[in-house]
Amino acid sequence: MVRPSPKTGHGAARRRFWLAMSGFAIALALLPFSYNVDRRLETVVHIEGGESEKVALELEQRFQSPYAHRLVLVISGIPDPDSAQGADALGFLTSSLRSVPGVSGAVSSLDWPDSLFTGNNGGALIIVGLDPHNETVEALVPKLRARADWMEGQLRSQYPNIKLKITGETPLNFDLRKVSADDVRHAEERAMPVTLLLLLLAFGSFVAALLPLGVGILSISTALGAAALLAHFLQLSILVQNLATMLGLGLGIDYALLMVSRFREALNEGCDPGCAADIAAACAGRTLMISATTVAIGFSALLTVPISELRSIGIAGLLVTVLSVMLCTFILPWVLGLLGHRINALRVRGSSRQFKTRESLCAASERWVRWGSIITRRPWAALLVAGVPLLMLAFQARKLSPGVPDHNSLPAAAESVQALHTLQDMGRSGIVQSLRVVLDLPPQSPPLSPAGWLAVSRLTTHFQSDPRAQEVLSLPTLTGMSDTAGSVNDVPEPIRKSFLRSDGQATLIELLPTSTLSPNQQIQWVREVRASDVAAITGVPGAVLRVGGVPALEADYDSVVKARLPMVVLGVILGSLLALLVGLRSLCAAVKAILLNLLSVGASFGALVVVFQEGHGGKLLGLDGPTGSVYPIVPILSFAIVFGLSMDYEVFLVARVLEERRRGLSERSAVIEGLARTAGLITSAAAIMIAVFAAFTVGSFLVVQMLGFTLAVAVFIDATIVRMVVGPALLQLAGDWNWWPFGLYGAKASSEKELVP
Repeated sequence: MVRPSPKTGHGAARRRFWLAMSGFAIALALLPFSYNVDRRLETVVHIEGGESEKVALELEQRFQSPYAHRLVLVISGIPDPDSAQGADALGFLTSSLRSVPGVSGAVSSLDWPDSLFTGNNGGALIIVGLDPHNETVEALVPKLRARADWMEGQLRSQYPNIKLKITGETPLNFDLRKVSADDVRHAEERAMPVTLLLLLLAFGSFVAALLPLGVGILSISTALGAAALLAHFLQLSILVQNLATMLGLGLGIDYALLMVSRFREALNEGCDPGCAADIAAACAGRTLMISATTVAIGFSALLTVPISELRSIGIAGLLVTVLSVMLCTFILPWVLGLLGHRINALRVRGSSRQFKTRESLCAASERWVRWGSIITRRPWAALLVAGVPLLMLAFQARKLSPGVPDHNSLPAAAESVQALHTLQDMGRSGIVQSLRVVLDLPPQSPPLSPAGWLAVSRLTTHFQSDPRAQEVLSLPTLTGMSDTAGSVNDVPEPIRKSFLRSDGQATLIELLPTSTLSPNQQIQWVREVRASDVAAITGVPGAVLRVGGVPALEADYDSVVKARLPMVVLGVILGSLLALLVGLRSLCAAVKAILLNLLSVGASFGALVVVFQEGHGGKLLGLDGPTGSVYPIVPILSFAIVFGLSMDYEVFLVARVLEERRRGLSERSAVIEGLARTAGLITSAAAIMIAVFAAFTVGSFLVVQMLGFTLAVAVFIDATIVRMVVGPALLQLAGDWNWWPFGLYGAKASSEKELVP
């Protein structure tokens, strides 16, 4: 029986009131900033100290290139650009684009007669330079799309089949932002009704069901509001929006579910509403703090990774965790105290009979008592039956291949993706995925000197001999591989500035990969170029090259994640172990929790490999086939999140078993009682979290699909097989060693009371 707290009364009521007012004040201060938060979040990835980012900044600031930021207008349905009619159409399109504010240049085959601007199967393209001044580069995308629609309308009477679409790194980022926002909205629409239904099934009362749902929604809004404020000072990724929604619904509802359940349990045992609210805040609040600490440790580990996306998600996770705990411990006890027995109002038809005997998910269930008796009676058999399949699934994780998926990696409905596919059909997608190589030469051999020109020409020829290069663009190729640098003056100034740094000491060489080269092959090419002996190739000692562009960014991303993953894993494990040792005061229980979490993570990674990487059952999630690899962000992010979420259920179970042991029950009785009192809560909370995560697996953003699937599988495995079978079996086998050295300090002497029916 739960004992009333001696601190209940007028003083406790005042404390609940002022805590609630503080919580409301924080929430009201943050809520306005959550409006249109996606406008403040970035789709561009920043890698601190990354070579690709340094190259991008150099091209923008030191080359003063009008095409440092660029996009591509893909044209189909007009006559051959070499014909008079085609030339007229191109002239109209080019001049119209140049008149758009923020466009720093537009170049086509009329300005630079090169096969680059015409497709293998017809069609043409125009490279558009962007200079947004005080705006973001992405802000120009809607303006240019509007201009493309207008130009298409102007030419449609002459060319009925004309199509104009824009693509490139900037439009792709813009569309990913929009797809991300749409996916979040659709996922919320799918998850909310299912979540409410599950809460109604769990509580049997609309009032009790709406409280956790309200906490979840409020935690999302406040977390996004806080993120919008931080976005003024930090580079936060658009993935913040997805993760805040996932975790806000998951964690916020989980924590509120525990608080409401403990409140109803106390009411059912005869406590008055104020006393019951204090008991819920004390008992459930301590469990929440231990659980939230382990979740926060996982997200804090992501802050050590110098990638803006992962740091953003770490910040989002910390915000959601802290604010969910704040809402549950500051506001919810006051609301519960006000509601009192009305928490059971508006009962669902057909549930009243059930709740005559059980007013709380934390009340002992006869069904779970029988289940606990079976597990504790034959713990070794339970371990064998449940553990072997999990180990087999976890063994599949060894085949995990981090990288950029070859197929289905971009949302097919986005205009920029469709235009990119058109470019691929034209054999010209390399202009979007080019390697941008900056060659620095010593002061005595600048690029336009005889020695420097020879060095640039040698490096250009070296790259041209690589079968992976469809075309190489450099100062020598712009002049028809002239033997001297004098002919550079014949190159149009905007193009010349794009390839020659303003101080004359460095030059740009662009490598356009063939359209058949996969993203992972492009990454490998970047690494080979970076590792090449440029001094030997150019014949100039002291020559240095750096590689930028989209493939280089992906190579930097992959390298940083692989280098930091072991540190993140170790940090999360040690931090969680320390938090559990402090919270449970038991070495065995803490180590067991860590090992079970690793089992859950390994099994979820194995499922990710089987379904996404290998494609077994992928059609159920809308995949056309195996992805071949998994985004590097998914393993490191899934580990940090899953480890914390899995710890939730372990803490719920073990803390309750420890509570029963301290009340004087024997180990077996405590395990049965703890399981019987938490199983309903754990399965209900897990079902809600699975519904939330599963809602994201049917979106069009592949990285979010992978993440949602991994989290849903991990929670399912953890809340069923691990916590309902493996965990109780291990608790039974360990006996009193579970609580060594100080878990039972000050507890009653163990009684021999048994709960076996």
